[in-house]
Amino acid sequence: MPLTQLDENAALILIDLQKGIVGMAPTGAGVVEQAAKLATAFRERGFPVVLVHVADPAPKRTDALRPNMQLPPDWTELVPELGQQPSDILITKHSFGAFIGTGLDQILRKRGVTQVFIGGISTTIGVESTARSAFDYGYNVVLVADAMADRDPEAHQYSVTKIFPRLAEVETTENVLKKLRA
Repeated sequence: MPLTQLDENAALILIDLQKGIVGMAPTGAGVVEQAAKLATAFRERGFPVVLVHVADPAPKRTDALRPNMQLPPDWTELVPELGQQPSDILITKHSFGAFIGTGLDQILRKRGVTQVFIGGISTTIGVESTARSAFDYGYNVVLVADAMADRDPEAHQYSVTKIFPRLAEVETTENVLKKLRA
C-alpha cells in the first residue's frame, strides 16, 4: 500500500550510518544507497535531514555480550555517501534511540515537524528504538524498510512485518520518493 499522506512538515532521520557500523549489516551498502537517495530528495524538498550517529555508548548490564573488537578511530564518522550538508541536523546519541537525551524532539518541534521518516542500521535496535519514541511523542512515523538493515535478517523481517505496522506506515524508498516528487 503506498504512503497515505505526506505532511507539510516532514523530516528524514537516518540512524547510525557511520563507518564503524555500516559494514556490520550484510546489506549495509544497499541501505546507504537508499538512504542517500532519500536524503537528496528530502533536501530538494526543503525538509530537514537528521543524521544520527552513536558515540561512546554508556555501558549497561545486559545478558548479551558486547563484541570484543577494536573499533577504528573514525568509527563514529558518517559515511561520505550520505553527502552531509551544512543544513543537516547532526545528532550524537549515547543510547539506542535518537530521541533520548539528545534534544531531537525539541529541534523537530521548533521546525514544526509532524512526520518523520526513519531508516538506518540496525533495524531492531537504533531504528526501532527511535520509531517507538517518535510514535510516543506523537509524530506520524514512516519506516522505510529497504533503507534499513540488521545483522540478523530474521530479526529485521520480524520487526518490519510484526512490530512496525503497529507504530507506523511501512514504506519503500521508491514510494517515498514518488510522494516527495509529486
